[in-house]
Amino acid sequence: MPVLEVKNLRKKYRGTVAVDGISFSVEKGKIVGLLGPNGAGKTTTIQMLLGITLANGGSISYFGKDFRAHRLECLQRINFASAFNTLLGRITVRENLRVFAELYQIPNPNKKIDELLERFEMNGFASSLYWGLSSGQRTRVNLVKSLLNDPEIILMDEPTASLDPDIADKTLSYIEELQSERAISILYTSHNMAEITRICDTVVFLDRGRIVAHDTPQNLTRRVSAATLRLVFLSDIEKVHAHLRETGQTFDVPHPNVVEIHSEENLIPNLLFAISHVGATIVDIEIRKPTLEDVFLQIARN
Repeated sequence: MPVLEVKNLRKKYRGTVAVDGISFSVEKGKIVGLLGPNGAGKTTTIQMLLGITLANGGSISYFGKDFRAHRLECLQRINFASAFNTLLGRITVRENLRVFAELYQIPNPNKKIDELLERFEMNGFASSLYWGLSSGQRTRVNLVKSLLNDPEIILMDEPTASLDPDIADKTLSYIEELQSERAISILYTSHNMAEITRICDTVVFLDRGRIVAHDTPQNLTRRVSAATLRLVFLSDIEKVHAHLRETGQTFDVPHPNVVEIHSEENLIPNLLFAISHVGATIVDIEIRKPTLEDVFLQIARN
């Protein structure tokens, strides 16, 4: 049974269809990326999954139970984290977290809060007013809030935005630990394609309110066949230029003695074999394969 199951979900605003009959599921212990360009329907989908916005059609089920009929029960077992979420500014970090701990009826809340603050390196800010925190510190407090009730599924909307690379990496590592140790499920939105590739089991691409792709990151990148072969030569690069022009290859010369050849990935071995017989000495080879960002751009621009 999926932890979250969405069927034919629809939302319309004054004649504009924001979400147009999407269906997907999140299995136990899996991380599903929800991607798409601005205006694709991601935020509206998340709001419906949290009960903030009511759908015009379709259904949402958590743990096999209809969300509308069992709203309070479902909300006790899920949580939400966003870098753009704001807590109460005039009270301290600990006071903010105590409010949510009481709402979720967390036993021994101070112990739980201290453990999570330490995990996200925020224990030194427990007595600080929330409005005095930096954007990255606020993001970490929001992540602590999302884990207070030991949720079975977390909806994460850009959770690492505003974090410096070190803390962002530690946050992703903690997400990976949660998945491994507790089999927690996560619906994850981000514009950082490297994050999505690193942690997501599958990816749902939205565009104009519809699902246009749903697959693993690895399978999605195979949809883009183009690749770049970057070669650095010791000398005699003119011979290489001449060979590439004769064979009709598309290439750039970003630096002297460097050639970047744009081709299909499956043709690269033959390219290398042919160039090696031109007479120029190759001192470095780099193959840049398609990434999830290439898939994102292809979908966004079509």
